[in-house]
Amino acid sequence: MCVIDYVAVRPLIIAIDGPSGAGKGTVARAIADALGYPHVDSGAMYRAVGWKAQQLGLALDDERAVIEIAATSRIDVSAGRATIDGVDVTRAIRTPEIDRAATAVARLPGVRAVLVERQRQMGDGGGIVMEGRDIGTVVFPQADVKIYLDASPEERARRRAADPAHSGPAAVADVATALTARDEIDRTRTASPLYAAPDAAIVDTTNKSVDEVVREVLTIVEKRGRVAG
Repeated sequence: MCVIDYVAVRPLIIAIDGPSGAGKGTVARAIADALGYPHVDSGAMYRAVGWKAQQLGLALDDERAVIEIAATSRIDVSAGRATIDGVDVTRAIRTPEIDRAATAVARLPGVRAVLVERQRQMGDGGGIVMEGRDIGTVVFPQADVKIYLDASPEERARRRAADPAHSGPAAVADVATALTARDEIDRTRTASPLYAAPDAAIVDTTNKSVDEVVREVLTIVEKRGRVAG
């Protein structure tokens, strides 16, 4: 599904941000496929670090120890897979337990500094679609295209409750409570809080199909890509 009918003068950096349940992963992968760009899920990097910290029995608030993991581990989150030091953790990091671990390590400024630098290296030269919570504000404030996906709290809770990779069997009300808590943490943390960049295009995905959202985002990419080029 590609509506792009032009070739950018130079490869674009496309940043897609937003809270949990807004559709970042699905939309970012579709945009990357349409453009022939690699897709990077920055959140999977934090999940992988949290997973390894747990495997080693480390306290998730031990910043020095967790920084060491982030700085020395080989992390690959390309091609729809996630590995850390050669171990495939694609499925292992998509659990409620690792949701909480990722949130904990993402609050550590030193960990974010290490992973942000890695993310910038991945996008050096452009031609990338990267999703997360601080891509357009911190990682690539100069991104050619910035998209902020959002949805109503009810919609986000329904989506997440129906996704066994994240919540398993769960009541929507319970998931909504967890998402509200996660939103508060993300928006108030000292390091790289979640917010829409002033120059981001805000796309509300509530009651929209994936195809509708992807078409809307691709239209934005085309318009802004022409200006960027």
